Amino acid sequence: MLTIRKVSALILLLTSMTVLAAGGDDPLLTKLMIDRFEIQQTQGVDPVVLEGQAWVGKDINKFWVTVDVDDLGGETEALELQFLASKAIDVYWDATVGWRHDHVSGANRDWLAFGVQGLAPYFFDVAVLGFVGQGGQAAIRMEAEYEILFTQKLIMTPSVEVNVHSKTDMSAGVGSGLSDIELGLRLRYEIKREFAPYIGVNWIRKYGNTADLATLAGEDKADMQFVLGIKAWF
Repeated sequence: MLTIRKVSALILLLTSMTVLAAGGDDPLLTKLMIDRFEIQQTQGVDPVVLEGQAWVGKDINKFWVTVDVDDLGGETEALELQFLASKAIDVYWDATVGWRHDHVSGANRDWLAFGVQGLAPYFFDVAVLGFVGQGGQAAIRMEAEYEILFTQKLIMTPSVEVNVHSKTDMSAGVGSGLSDIELGLRLRYEIKREFAPYIGVNWIRKYGNTADLATLAGEDKADMQFVLGIKAWF
């Protein structure tokens, strides 16, 4: 079973191998980002969440590994891995294509992943991703966040994520139509640019058939979470 510790080690290993391989007059560039490593205070066991990504490449073409893990009491409740190739299509925008693997509620799912990500007007960080899975399942994910600088070190980041699915997948706990919306608000203090602890709040609401499946499973349709974590990059 993959845990946050094992996935973190995998990302670090991939990044280290790439750094060792880089060299010459035109070396490859690498970056490892921990977007969220946090404890979420919620009902019952407080989950530990890791969201991170690593990339290797140059200005135009890059290869990405992204990970999203929810850990409950040392057991992985949900895992999402993506392996993506990206190409710059504009000064601020990249097109991506690759593979996504999910492990949720004991069920494994694989998807073709594609989309665009970049910096929209007024400095909104935006990603629109599409997924095509087994059995004709398709999904769309839209993400956006914005940074509000109170000072050069104290930064507020509101964020939103919306997920839509074409078909109901009872094993994974998702229904057709609008599945869920997640709103976040995190306040971080950059001890240095590469390392920043933060506090915040997260609100998740399930809708439609996904909400009905949650009710059948004895779960809440909505959840408010207080979070404490770190953001870092190398």
